[in-house]
Amino acid sequence: MQGGGDPMVSFISTIGWMVLLFAIFYFLVIRPQQKQRKKHEEFLKNLKKGQVVVTTGGIIGEIKGISENIVNLKIADGTIIKVLKVAISAEYEEGKKGEKE
Repeated sequence: MQGGGDPMVSFISTIGWMVLLFAIFYFLVIRPQQKQRKKHEEFLKNLKKGQVVVTTGGIIGEIKGISENIVNLKIADGTIIKVLKVAISAEYEEGKKGEKE
């Protein structure tokens, strides 16, 4: 007659696998996202006038004014728009974004 396994060993084994899966998930997903978010927050804190940036909508413009939550972007001669600071995605670097000339 074959006996069943010890239920306590089975429980500990299950908990061990859950901890291992959470650790893998943390290091592959959660931690990189937190680092990227902190880097973007630092970028937004250091915005300055004259900087050319790209919004999340793909609009490229030069910063003409910054307040706590609003950025004034010059997108063409005589055209200045207001966007939320959090809508700024990156600094625009001409020629490095795969742009064909």
